Amino acid sequence: MKVIFFISLFIILYTYIGYGIVLFFLVRIKRLFKGKLTIEGFQEQDLPAVTFVVAAYNEEDWIEDKIENCLAFEYPKHKIEFLFVTDGSSDDTPKKVNDYPFADGIKWSLYHSDERKGKIAAVERIMEFVETPITIYTDANTFVNKMAIRNIVAHYANPKVGAVAGEKRVSMEAEDSANSAGEGFYWKYESTLKKWDSELYSVVGAAGELFSLRTDLYQAVPKDTVIEDFFMTLKIAMKGYVVRYEAGAYAVESASASVGEELKRKIRISAGGLQAISRLIPLLNIFKYGVLSFQYISHRVLRWTLTPLALIVLLIVNIPLAMGGHPFFVLTLMGQVAFYLLAAIGYLLEKQKLKFKVFFIPYYFCVMNYSVYKGFFRFIKGSQSVVWEKAKRLEAEKQAVK
Repeated sequence: MKVIFFISLFIILYTYIGYGIVLFFLVRIKRLFKGKLTIEGFQEQDLPAVTFVVAAYNEEDWIEDKIENCLAFEYPKHKIEFLFVTDGSSDDTPKKVNDYPFADGIKWSLYHSDERKGKIAAVERIMEFVETPITIYTDANTFVNKMAIRNIVAHYANPKVGAVAGEKRVSMEAEDSANSAGEGFYWKYESTLKKWDSELYSVVGAAGELFSLRTDLYQAVPKDTVIEDFFMTLKIAMKGYVVRYEAGAYAVESASASVGEELKRKIRISAGGLQAISRLIPLLNIFKYGVLSFQYISHRVLRWTLTPLALIVLLIVNIPLAMGGHPFFVLTLMGQVAFYLLAAIGYLLEKQKLKFKVFFIPYYFCVMNYSVYKGFFRFIKGSQSVVWEKAKRLEAEKQAVK
């Protein structure tokens, strides 16, 4: 029982704290021998043309602001082509794109299909029309900083770079929300890990809010793929290319309207993560993929497999061990009980809309791991659709996001 306890404890601590510490020191060691990672970039006259793909589903409230956001990029306008994909939209999203008064010289296209087959089907449908060497993808309900394209493109001066992941940021204006506090904290930590992953070797998967790839490396993925951005970029990394992380290219979105709404996203992502793991079995071979496998297992696989299970096992085996009277096991049980009590209080406070952020992070952590169990059952039943069920966002945050 003690062996099970310490194995479970190690898995949990390594997944959420230990890997970050190990990564921190590995990056510093690498810098001692090779120096800090530098980006060569392009001369102004050599900047490559890019296609900026905006995926939108029933985003009539956001799409005009998104277009204005796109037109503000600090990048030669004649080297950007905008593709707006509105498949399945039943509101005025495609009409608002089509009626928007684009200035002369702006290259843009609208691709709309009444049938909704999911984002990956929409992307695959339009990729045959992309003629630029670099394709950048984003969602309609996010706002991207002006220097994003320029900062992303700079990485492609290195021929080893096959994809570049931007940074996802969650607007923290509504700090009284349990979800804003938890989601914002989570993404700040994730961003730090991705930055170190990138410097050590490669990011392990990109977020769909903002990422890019070399167009000639694009390959169609199975149409039932749930988190296509993650799958696509890892397949590129498995070919020997690296996926870089660019914090200077970020997409800002408001937090989900509630933890319940965020749970919808987390369950879907968990189901998609487990699906991806089942389809990327070769990537578990550390003898073939080396550092990439180490990063993939440490940063992704454990979170979606062993760690949520270890949390339950740790609590169960800690009870009889604590009953033996050993101070260490008594303290660890008290610590676990206190943590889950904080999470329970966070749940109650969210219901009452009270502002005590210290309780919200434990609550969000528990919700995040609960979503893995829900996602697991969806995965084994094959019931997770590739079509996103949109989570409600904090509409009051729109101006803050902009």
